This record gives sequence, structure tokens and C-alpha cells, in this order.
Amino acid sequence: MVTLNTDRNKRILESVLTYGSVLFWVMVLGWSYSQLMPRAQYGIVFLGAILLVYIVNEFIGVIEEEDRLSAVLLTISAAVVITTVVYLFTNYSALYEGARGIATDSALALALAFTLVIVYLTWRSFGMTFLVVLLAGIGYGLFGQYIGGILGHGGITSERMLRLLVLEVEGFFGSLNRLVAAWIAPFLLYAGLLKAYGAFDMILRLAVRSAKYISSGVAQTAVVASAVIGSVNGSQTANAGMTGSFTIPMMKESGVKPETAGGIESVASTAGQVLPPVMGAAAFIMVSVIGGSVTYVDVMLAGLIPAAILMVSIFAGVHYIAAPQIENPTMDDYFQGTKTTGEFIYEGLKYAIPLVILLYVLGVLQYTVMTGALWTAVAMIITGITFPIARALYEGESLTAKGREVLVHTRDGAREGAVVLAPVAIILAAINGVVDILLTTGVPTAISLALMDLSGGVLLLAAVMSMIICILLGLGMPTSAAYTIVALLVAPALTGQFLLPDFAAHYFVFYAAILAGLTPPIATCAAVACGIAGASFWKTVWEALKISAPLYVLPFAFIYHPELVSGAFDATAISAGALAMLGALTIIHGINYRFAFGRSVSTGARVVFFALGIIVMVYPDLLVQLGALAATAGLLVVQTIVGKPDPVGKLQALATGINGSSKEPIEAERP
Repeated sequence: MVTLNTDRNKRILESVLTYGSVLFWVMVLGWSYSQLMPRAQYGIVFLGAILLVYIVNEFIGVIEEEDRLSAVLLTISAAVVITTVVYLFTNYSALYEGARGIATDSALALALAFTLVIVYLTWRSFGMTFLVVLLAGIGYGLFGQYIGGILGHGGITSERMLRLLVLEVEGFFGSLNRLVAAWIAPFLLYAGLLKAYGAFDMILRLAVRSAKYISSGVAQTAVVASAVIGSVNGSQTANAGMTGSFTIPMMKESGVKPETAGGIESVASTAGQVLPPVMGAAAFIMVSVIGGSVTYVDVMLAGLIPAAILMVSIFAGVHYIAAPQIENPTMDDYFQGTKTTGEFIYEGLKYAIPLVILLYVLGVLQYTVMTGALWTAVAMIITGITFPIARALYEGESLTAKGREVLVHTRDGAREGAVVLAPVAIILAAINGVVDILLTTGVPTAISLALMDLSGGVLLLAAVMSMIICILLGLGMPTSAAYTIVALLVAPALTGQFLLPDFAAHYFVFYAAILAGLTPPIATCAAVACGIAGASFWKTVWEALKISAPLYVLPFAFIYHPELVSGAFDATAISAGALAMLGALTIIHGINYRFAFGRSVSTGARVVFFALGIIVMVYPDLLVQLGALAATAGLLVVQTIVGKPDPVGKLQALATGINGSSKEPIEAERP
């Protein structure tokens, strides 16, 4: 029997993957610049190419494991992908622009084979969770006539299903795939280059350098590093695995408990998905889904205040939890060698210039997202190559050696970007197929009617049910995929039936969808983090929930205070943002505060703080919000001045004393 796992086979596959990735990005950037073919036709080539990248990458692992069955299935998948792409590309005009509704038996057989390949690759990428979603979507389309109630429909024939998913160059090749090809792909090249050129190392070094200024600095380092890197990574679960492999051991060595370290990493990776300007690539999808006159800059500005509220509350929660655990706050020996301030400035310029170009192209010139993505990636390649060569020239180093080094880094960045992009492209293609089925059968309208019916027209009940749906739909998915499916299925109900502004509805479902990574019993992000930390899953989830509690409340603030996500920075938006932030901090304080970092607060006090925090964040009446804020301030004063961290009990005791009762219990409780 022939052995698969040989050095020669691995070298060949590694070379094919690396140089194939480079050619893939040449194609992507070349089309973005020239647009020599229609976007739908380019989308065919794009999806086929990225599927082949994924198959080759998977093949490397398969031959190491001597998994012959997977090797056969991947080989067949590659052949089907190539055949399908060639067929669709060469017959593009007839299939996409010509008469629809006609398909030969051979074309239908090819479409069926390609559908099975997408199902198989989806399973390899994301396991059973999303496989069930994909199969349920297809099954719902085929057998909807057997479903009663508002979700029932006339059913889609198998031939119509195959044309919808493949042969009409929609479905798997539809608008989401084209959006990934034109907008998201160049940003993932940018992310891959950032990693290859050392940006992540610099971010970690900067975070570590600032750790000495605060007692919880080690943990705050993890928050900053994971959130910043996660904002361009596009998957909270993948980010927890990537940055967590460094931040979690770092926190543990500093004295942080394993479950706390895992919880902090999972929350930070989740928070990174909503950080402007990239927002895990969801910002670009939001522009496309909302449409109209909405621009990327509008979406980015709308996300600033919510992101600030979330990050400040996370910093506070991490400080409460981690500060009493940390024993070694310096972390001086985590990196080999040190960098001077000048080196930090040099590195910062190298990575900042492409980001500045992105903001300038999109914000000042008001060009398209595709143009911004193109020039951001190109600028990163230019600065990543020229800065090291210029430095080598200045310091008298060998230009040949340095040139070879930066070319290797560029090549590795191209490979990293393609490997990260592949599963995102696969799941968005699969989601596009499911969404097209659901749109064809009228599910969004059914969901809107169901929400209106079940909630009785009460916005709060509809919002709670919408959040539950968003969490369920977001399970196990990357940020862009999770947002896409809830934006197309849930957001229309909020805007159509309850007349919410577009940004309020879309930011609600966006924030709700990413909660899937933290919400038990699945909590995929926490599951990855606890595996790295060597901690209990449930303890890790509990620590994560204690830090991220305001994240479950914040989406409701968007509904009752849409000015938070209006993109305006007037007095109304700023005051609403300030109240929401104070409410979030009240929730964090109530859940996590320990007197002198040791002595527990009573459950009653925690419940009162939590309730007051929700009112300050969400309640639609300003006077009620201010009253709750005043009550919070009063409780904090009593908690701080009187001594024991039980403000509710203290107020009751003080009232008893005022009425003439003995004051000895009050004195006895003071430390």
C-alpha cells in the first residue's frame, strides 16, 4: 500500500499551497483594480480558487494522519470544483444573463455534485453545528409543503433547488460570495500580512509595556491584544485560539486562575469583533445589506460609542476579577530582547500607514469599500517590504539578505491570509445558499409576522425573542457569517414591524449574534479558551459572563436609545452614551465588586446594582435613568464610607437606627 505521509508529498503540497495562495491574491488584487469581467463571473472563479486553497490545506493534514478516505473525498471534491467552475465560467452568459429555468441532466448532476462538495467542506470546516443548519435549510426548501403554520410553503422541486443553489450563478455563488470576493478578501490579505510582518508581536509588546501602570495590567494586556487582533481576524473562536495561545499562559504565569484567564480571553476576542474600523469584516456586510445611501464611514461612526461602552466595561470587569489574583505584574521576560521607543515608532508607522490610507480613501475621498480594501492591502505590501529594506540600508546590513527575508514574509502573509479566508468563504457561500432558499420561501416575512404575533406588538418581548434567535443562529459561526444570517432574517422584522431605524436594528442583531460564542451550553469561544487554559468549561463560561454581562444588555439600549448608533456625536448621543457606560459599569460593579478585593458583597446588593445598571442603560425615560443613577451613587457612597460592602443592608440598618433602634449592629459590622 502506498504511503501518503512522505516528505516529498508534504513538500509538494506545501509549495502548491504557498505559491497557489500568492497567485490567488494576484488574481484578487488584479480584478479589484481592473474589473475586467462582471463581478458575478469573477465570483465563480473566486469561490472555485478559494475552495481549492482550502482543499490543499486540508490535504496536508490528511496525509500526515494517513487518512485515505478523506484523501479520496478531497480529491473528488477538487475535481468537482474545477469542473463546476469551468462549466459556469464558460457558460456564464447563458446561465446568468440569458434565459433561466432550463438545465440539462448533466448540468443538474454537476450541480448536485457541487452541492454535496459544499456540504462536505462545510462539515470539515465547522463540524456538525452548521452542517445541521445547512441541511435543515435545504430540507426546509424541499419539504416545506409538509410543514404547517406560517412557516409552511409550497415546496421547491429538486431541479429548482439545484438551479437556485448553483446553475443560476446565485445560491452558493450569490451576493455574499461576491461581497467576500470584492470587499472582505483584500482585508484578510491585510490581516495575514500584518501577522507575517510582525504587527501582532508589536501589539503584544505595546500592551505588555503598559501593564506596569495598573495592578491588573497583565490581564488588560490580554484584553487589548486580543481585541485589536480580533477586530481584523473575523472570528472570535479562531482569535481565542490564536491570541489565547500567548495571552492565557501569560496570565496564568502571573497568578491568574486558569478559568479567569480563559474567560478574559474569550470576552476580549468577542469584543474585538465589534471594534471599528473593521469590526470583524461585518462593517462591510452591513453597508451592503442596509444599502441606500449608507456608507462604510456611516457604519464605522455608528459603531464607535457602543464599542467604547463595551471596552470600558470589560476593562473594569477584568480589573475587579484579575487584580487580586496577579502576583507578577511586570512580565519583563516574555519577549526576547527589548525594543526602544524609536523602534516602536518605526514599527507603528509601518502598520499605521495602510490603516490611515483606508480611512482616507473611505472617509475623505468617499471611494467604494472595494477600492479602500485594494489600496490598504497594496499599501501594507509596500510598507512591509520598503521599511525593512530602508532600515537595512541605513544600518549597513545586506540588502540581498533583507530583501529575501521580506519576500518570504510577504509570501507567508499571502498564505496566511488565504488559509484564514477559506473557511469564511465556505460558510458564507453555504449561508448564501440557505438564505436564498429562505428568501424564496418567504421566511423573513414569516418571522416578522411571528414576532409580531408572539410579542403582541410589545417591543421588549420582540427584542428578547430576537436576541434568542440571533444567539441560536450565530452558534459556531465567524462574525461575518453570523451577522449576515441574522441581518437578512431577523433585522427586517425589527425595521418593518416595529419601525426601528436601520442602524438600531442591525447593531442589535450584530451584537446579539456574537453572544453565541459566550453563551452556554455551546459557548464555542469559551470552549477554545478553556482548552488552552486547562480549566473547567463551566467555570470559564461563568468568569466570561461576569465580565461580559453588559454585552447582553447593550443591544437593548440600541433599541430604546437609537441615538447610540446613529453615527452622530451631538449632545443627545453623547449623553445617552455616557448613561449607557455608567449603567454598564454599575452592572460590572454589582457582579464583581469585592471589598478590599476579598470580602464578598451580599446577593441583595448585587441584584440591586444589576437592576439599577439595566435601568440606567436601557430605560427610555431620562428622568428615570437619572433617578437610577442617583440611587446608584447613593449606594456607592454608603458602600464606600460605612465600611462593609452591603449598601442595601447598611441603608436598612441606618433607617432602623434613625427610628430609635440600637446602633450596635452597625458598629459591629465595621471592620
